[in-house]
Amino acid sequence: MESVEAAAGEVIGNHNVEDGVGEWDQVASALRGSVGQDAFQRWFGAAEWKGVHDGVATLAVPGEIHQVWIETNYLPELQVAVLEAFSDAREVEVVVNDAKVGAVAEAGDEVGGHAAVRGGRTPTLEGEALDRRIKISGLNPAHTFASFVVGTNSQFAHAACEAVAKKAGIGYNPLFIYGGPGLGKTHLMQAIGQEILRRRPASRVVYLTCEKFTNEFIDSVRRGDLEKFRRRYRNTDVLLIDDVQFLAGKERSQEEFFHTFNTLLDGRNQVVLTCDRPACEIKNLEPRLISRFECGLTVEMQAPEMETRLAILRKKSQDWKVRVDESILSFLAEKIRTNVRRLEGALMRVATYVSLAGDALTVEKVEHLLRDLIREEASRQVSIDAIQKAVADQFDVRLADMTSRRRPASIAFPRQVAMYLSRSLTKGSLVEIGEAFGGRDHGTVIHACKKVVEKVAAEPGMRELIERLESRLKR
Repeated sequence: MESVEAAAGEVIGNHNVEDGVGEWDQVASALRGSVGQDAFQRWFGAAEWKGVHDGVATLAVPGEIHQVWIETNYLPELQVAVLEAFSDAREVEVVVNDAKVGAVAEAGDEVGGHAAVRGGRTPTLEGEALDRRIKISGLNPAHTFASFVVGTNSQFAHAACEAVAKKAGIGYNPLFIYGGPGLGKTHLMQAIGQEILRRRPASRVVYLTCEKFTNEFIDSVRRGDLEKFRRRYRNTDVLLIDDVQFLAGKERSQEEFFHTFNTLLDGRNQVVLTCDRPACEIKNLEPRLISRFECGLTVEMQAPEMETRLAILRKKSQDWKVRVDESILSFLAEKIRTNVRRLEGALMRVATYVSLAGDALTVEKVEHLLRDLIREEASRQVSIDAIQKAVADQFDVRLADMTSRRRPASIAFPRQVAMYLSRSLTKGSLVEIGEAFGGRDHGTVIHACKKVVEKVAAEPGMRELIERLESRLKR
């Protein structure tokens, strides 16, 4: 049998179609310059150049994750690189290389220890039998891919989870999902488990919180049946662990989790983790665990934008069979911004009022009904002061430098970043923002925003830094 490495090499070395080698080299050279070597290696290193046909340039990538990520983050750079190299190209498309996906999956069937998880050859599970397995695994039946509303804030995370559900243990292992509370991390994680159970009924899927894992570990040590605990979690095909930040500061639990984690990955069994922050930001967590968490695919869940919040409310209204006027749904979507859980809670209050009161509901009545929630939500909005502090901490400058007249580059650029974030995350006017930064005029704020946008476009690492700051401020 041809080895997995050989199969992968055939694809990764895919620029081995003789007349395509030179073509791809031209495009690749330009891409490296625009996206950086690290990003190129991660997202384009396994791509296969299909050439230009009828004016369409085609790049095949190993899976949906690569496709979504490239289209979302690097499509303009790819288009520029292709159009500069080929005068006959009018458009660029990114497609999934089905041949590679199939080859890897086949290899995984033969190499892995649990064919049921990787083969996908057994009949799918439906109805009561599936419901029983879902319950035994600790999953919520409502948390499916079908019930999840995808927005730009969650597009990449959703694609990653679907890919893992289809090819568990083969790629993207571990999958590390992070973001603030109530954004859908648990929903997507449990959707993975349910889809795997449906597709491969023989799979052993276990979902639990990290707190429960820790408590069970402590109890097993106290009772003297540690081996039973280890058999339960080290012999699963798919382990779904929620809120791994709970491990912080718990040395013995970290040690146990480390060995459980390694055992599963060595056996090519799938691990999915959620956290409220990136792994590197978990304080009092062993570096070796951070390294393990970061060795697979990391995806971020962000707060949903207005359109997504409105779509969620519409879907929930349909699911709950409650009729709510569009103006009220728009009002809720505008006022409740921080997370989906609070948004659904607000709609539940409205739905309960409709069913009990029976009279017509107006925006004014909703505002009164939800006054405590709206007040709390408003208090959670990001302030310019909070932005200045977060940026000063990030760039290791004094908070006073945010408002000072000093202009060295080490201070000027962090100050521009803070102005940019103030413009995008607060409702402050240009004049108000300028005043908050030492009495600067609105032109200075506009110039600062322009400079940051240019830097983000030119440096992929800067885009990641800005996104990280935004995520931290929105928690």
